[in-house]
Amino acid sequence: MSTLGPEIVDLSAEELRERVAVELDRTRRRSAALTDVVDDEELVKQHSPLMSPLVWDLAHVGSQEEQWLVRDVGGRRALRPDIDDLYDAFQHARAERPELPLLGPDESRQYVATVRDKVHDVLERVPLRGRRLVDNAFAFGMIVQHEQQHDETMLATHQLRRGDPVLHAPDPPAPPEGTETSGEVLIPAGSFTMGTSEEPWALDNERPAHRVHVDDFLIDAHPVTNADFFRFVDSGGYQQPRWWSEEGWRYLRHAGLEAPLFWRRSGDVWMRRRFGRVEPVPAREPVMHVSFHEALAYANWAGKRLPTEAEWEKAARFDPRSGRSRRYPWGDAAPEPHHANLGQRHLRPAPVGAFPEGRSPAGVGQLIGDVWEWTATDFAPYPGFEAFPYREYSEVFFGPSYKVLRGGSFGTDPAACRATFRNWDFPVRRQIFAGFRCARTPSRAELD
Repeated sequence: MSTLGPEIVDLSAEELRERVAVELDRTRRRSAALTDVVDDEELVKQHSPLMSPLVWDLAHVGSQEEQWLVRDVGGRRALRPDIDDLYDAFQHARAERPELPLLGPDESRQYVATVRDKVHDVLERVPLRGRRLVDNAFAFGMIVQHEQQHDETMLATHQLRRGDPVLHAPDPPAPPEGTETSGEVLIPAGSFTMGTSEEPWALDNERPAHRVHVDDFLIDAHPVTNADFFRFVDSGGYQQPRWWSEEGWRYLRHAGLEAPLFWRRSGDVWMRRRFGRVEPVPAREPVMHVSFHEALAYANWAGKRLPTEAEWEKAARFDPRSGRSRRYPWGDAAPEPHHANLGQRHLRPAPVGAFPEGRSPAGVGQLIGDVWEWTATDFAPYPGFEAFPYREYSEVFFGPSYKVLRGGSFGTDPAACRATFRNWDFPVRRQIFAGFRCARTPSRAELD
């Protein structure tokens, strides 16, 4: 697990270099595991037009690492300027990437290894103070997070590929016996600090910290489960436009939606495909592979709504006893296996009620890990936002086309997940490891 956080500002330069080197190597081992497990034919194949070939992702992380750490931070000569455009995510849509003259599997592995050798040399020599890009090793942390994000993308590609299972992991823990897994939690009205100005490796869209007032709201104590969603499906939820937004209903009709992605009915049983395995849909797991539109339709059907981003973050971070916002629901300590389902330790969400030690001060569970959670909020900058170190990370995506997701999934690494971390995607996306929980505004009687 990653242990890098605000404490790194107190490390000596040598201690910081050692910690960064550990994170770089730990991350690369994950990338290698996701690409070495399949043959070359599978690496270069496009398993879905929504995703790049795995070999593109592998070389892309090397290209970004070369550009930021070798050339910019290190001031070194460019290794492969000829491939910059090939691996620029803004130059070529995912569906077009298999037709590009990409590096082959062996050449990609050799390239990323050469880049990494240069990066370790840069890390040993460059000062880690005095320039915003290198203060507290920010650029190195940015590259670690970037690679981990692509590792989660590659994990989603593995879910889309057909064929025998190639990934294996133990099942997540079950909840303690007798754990209550239903119900709502009341979050009282008031202001809290949203975002961060202190997290050394926080990305630009998480900044700056600012005060936000949130009215009273109720939020589900746990994510919506497959069992909950069964009832929506079986009640005809996908056939009744009254539950859907106008945009969502158009999408449903166009895409022919009948259930979450990867679900298929077999007689009276819902089955799902998960990393090459076909199995009954587990009733107690959080529902996954649903779009924003499906989440919103369910919330409408249930007489609720999706939480706003501010509501989600307040439920996850605000400690009413101290009046401060925590790094994580359980406190400021880095995630451990007993806190949350992160880092691809398991290849599925944990049943709701697992990880009681990861609850927020208000008693809300599984806000971090398991499934990304759709919110009702469009992706937008915080007051005082400043693009850094480049506009294309966040700024170009701001607007009503993207919805914010929070909390991370079982495939999200702790280095790229904290209670301030903001993800975003098109509201039609279903291949991502996304679920949701509901919220609602309490009645006056419920507040008295």
